[in-house]
Amino acid sequence: MTKSKNNSEFRANEYVVYPSHGVGQIVSIEKQEVAGMELEMFVISFEKDKMTLRVPTAKASSVGMRALSSPDIVDKAMSTLKGRARVKRAMWSRRAQEYEQKINSGDLIMIAEVVRDLHRNDDQREQSYSERQLYEAALERLTREVAAVDGGGEDQAQKKVDAVLESRAA
Repeated sequence: MTKSKNNSEFRANEYVVYPSHGVGQIVSIEKQEVAGMELEMFVISFEKDKMTLRVPTAKASSVGMRALSSPDIVDKAMSTLKGRARVKRAMWSRRAQEYEQKINSGDLIMIAEVVRDLHRNDDQREQSYSERQLYEAALERLTREVAAVDGGGEDQAQKKVDAVLESRAA
């Protein structure tokens, strides 16, 4: 019963969000034999990363795979970006771990929080290497999903996100 529910939830050529990899496209749904059992798999392509992922259809929801966010959630994420950065006074290693968890949660609002908290204007102090890595990872996930939801290109989505971040500084 769960198989038919999950199978109808996602279709070929549809964009989905896989928590630890971001936005990908379901290329096909195929049957594959694994350890003597036949499993139905979603074949997801992450074009930018040149990666293909196979997820058993029965496990899709339990691993956190989800449909793209609605335009309302994208709007909420954009307003999250406008907010003031909330940087805790905890040690960097602890904060970095929390940021990493937020990025890999696949939750667009949490990813937007990371972008907001790690964004630096030109007049602010330089970011450390690890801060920049986390910021760029979060920014990439955010822009890819915004691009997929808006149906535009990533450049367009990048400009949209940049405009929101710039308006915050003004």
